[in-house]
Amino acid sequence: MRIGVLGAGNMADALATQWVRAGHQVRIGARTPAKAVALAERIGAGTAGGGLREAARFGEVVLLAVWYEGVPDVLRAAGPLAGRVLIDCVNPMEPPFERLKTAGGPSAARRVADATGARVVKAFTLCHESVWRMTPPSFGGRPLGVPVCGDDAGALDVVRALVTDLGCVPLDGGGLERAALMEAAAAFMVGLWVAGEDPSTMLPPPEYAGGDPRRTSEPEG
Repeated sequence: MRIGVLGAGNMADALATQWVRAGHQVRIGARTPAKAVALAERIGAGTAGGGLREAARFGEVVLLAVWYEGVPDVLRAAGPLAGRVLIDCVNPMEPPFERLKTAGGPSAARRVADATGARVVKAFTLCHESVWRMTPPSFGGRPLGVPVCGDDAGALDVVRALVTDLGCVPLDGGGLERAALMEAAAAFMVGLWVAGEDPSTMLPPPEYAGGDPRRTSEPEG
């Protein structure tokens, strides 16, 4: 699969490196093309680097991996993305993690979808970039679960496959409307971690969740 990566920071580095190892073709794009070229050279295996528009045109799938503040400029520079599968891993969190930079409005993912017309899937937001560098991300012998939120069935299938390529397990997070909950959860967990707490201790085993489980994509009744 051809993957265009918008951004040349740590998340772009970690995910692009893993997908190249899995056999995908990747092109990195950045507002400073030299940074994208340098990252592509570090990744190797035929990875190319350059401008944002070139990366966006290259990708059957596009990863948006930039700081929240840079999203509007990056999307404008990337050019048309309507109908494309776009993975949004942007976290609009703001220290001290008491609110989001989206200021109570639509989620970052919804704003990206509305601005581009792309088939947006929210994913890869709940873990530090160091986790995505693990081969594979596994803890206590259990592969990492990665929730994905989106409204387009085909786009979700594509992203689930890319999650699996990392050695992780895709989790059905529901529609794109629930991306706001994922973004808030990320900020809440980081806030706990910054305060010296261990967020991993707050989730009991599934049998203690109460009631019968039902996938978020299934209709009521």
